[in-house]
Amino acid sequence: MPDPFPITDRFNIRVYGLCIKNNHILMVNEVMNGFEFTKFPGGGLEFGEGLLECLHREIEEELGLKTTIKEHYYTTEFFQRSAFKQNEQLLSVYYLIDLPECPPMEDFPIINYQSADHRLNFFWRPIKSVQYEEVTFPIDKIILEKLKSRTY
Repeated sequence: MPDPFPITDRFNIRVYGLCIKNNHILMVNEVMNGFEFTKFPGGGLEFGEGLLECLHREIEEELGLKTTIKEHYYTTEFFQRSAFKQNEQLLSVYYLIDLPECPPMEDFPIINYQSADHRLNFFWRPIKSVQYEEVTFPIDKIILEKLKSRTY
């Protein structure tokens, strides 16, 4: 019988941007290799890269926009196994950001196809009306709870 809790032998560091305008949060529905999930914009840290560099790169790759990083918001405080690779432990870092050149909300959704197997659909949602079931990953559910408890 396979071990239900395989050994984690790698870290996967993720960096995300929380862009809030008019009590709305920017989110992304992503399809990658047939797996669909909804999260906040951002992605994985590459070797030789700092957290802030990663976030700038990810936002530019995903949206084609420059970002201003305002402040650190949250870092994972518990063990979380990767949903994609069972041997990886996730560490997720979230920052409040601004996108000075972001198109107006009425110009969304923005759909960005990065390859045949990868699609990104960016959209704005009122923070107070986002349901926990709408975000896929456990860490994002915690972020959503924190966001809903504050006033923007």
